[in-house]
Amino acid sequence: MNVLLCPLSDPGYLYPVLAAGRELRRRGHTVQVLGGPDAAPAVTAAGLDPAAVAGRAALSVTHWTVRGPEQYAAVAGAVRALRPDVLVTSVLNHGALVAAEAAGLPVVVLGLAAHLWPYRTGPDDGCGRAWRLARTLKHYTALREGAGLAPRRDRFPDTPLLGTAFLLRGHPVMEVPGAELPPAVRHVGPCWWEPAPPVPEPLPAAGPVAYVHLGRTFGGSSLWPRLNAAFASGTYRAVVELGRSGAPEAAPGARLAIGRRAWMGPLVERADLVLTNATSAPVLAALLHGKPLLVAPNGSEQQVLAAACLRAGVARGLPEAGADAAALRGAVEDTGRDPVLCARVREIGGLLAGGRSEARAADAVESAAR
Repeated sequence: MNVLLCPLSDPGYLYPVLAAGRELRRRGHTVQVLGGPDAAPAVTAAGLDPAAVAGRAALSVTHWTVRGPEQYAAVAGAVRALRPDVLVTSVLNHGALVAAEAAGLPVVVLGLAAHLWPYRTGPDDGCGRAWRLARTLKHYTALREGAGLAPRRDRFPDTPLLGTAFLLRGHPVMEVPGAELPPAVRHVGPCWWEPAPPVPEPLPAAGPVAYVHLGRTFGGSSLWPRLNAAFASGTYRAVVELGRSGAPEAAPGARLAIGRRAWMGPLVERADLVLTNATSAPVLAALLHGKPLLVAPNGSEQQVLAAACLRAGVARGLPEAGADAAALRGAVEDTGRDPVLCARVREIGGLLAGGRSEARAADAVESAAR
């Protein structure tokens, strides 16, 4: 079987698809990767073949709402050149969905740690699922019309976004109780892989440490004022990963070690808790390494995943913007030493780690290709 991996090239989307690709390669399948120029080092580190290169912005999640035509052109060109039997892509890569439909190919979509859109049945958790689906379909439909495909007549509006199979990287316990997922959607687990750090990065010398992973603000509140207040004094220090967020805004004297890294696992393993806006990669890293979570969501999937973590009992919420320094320091201290929270994190993390996620993802790809 010839598999084309065409994920978004940002690490949180790229790495899990590479994890599935590594398992498919181990099973003897031909696995080729379409990626942006910045993805090549990770693809090579994963032992896979960077067979085709897209433009720098085409496969960036930052530009997913406006780069659909570039996504489509890049994936369609790779399909013509490489003649795959099946595509594996990321949620929000609409170009891959449309290119697969145009070429008559099955496509497997690797999603986030929790379902973003409305359930088939079940309660509404107030996280804007219907609004998020309408916004996503708007961009998908415009791209599909631009590609000249005939109108679809699906029973459910989300069907075209789910591909042949849609794989979630979390666990059912993170979904809304009593909710029913669409038939194409299943949980496979984290599909965890990342490149090894070139050299070990030292943690702060003394005291407990929080690993902080920043997401985009989406017009919401920046975490920096709260970070500066929480880590100006007290027992905790923080290692801050900027991710795709903007420039750091650390205050003088705040005990924050700041950087942009292509990996997080070794730091999470050595930290005492994870403080995050609640995107999939740091949440899954915390659970896999048995670290309690402190969540402060802004927009997009952060709200869904933060609610999932609170519902599953693996996280506390960081006090809102404007909270005083004592409350913020207290939230960090209490999260790190809460025995009930820590026990629940170890329980859910064990379920995720023991789930053979890459094998489940590879099984889904093989089934789709058949």
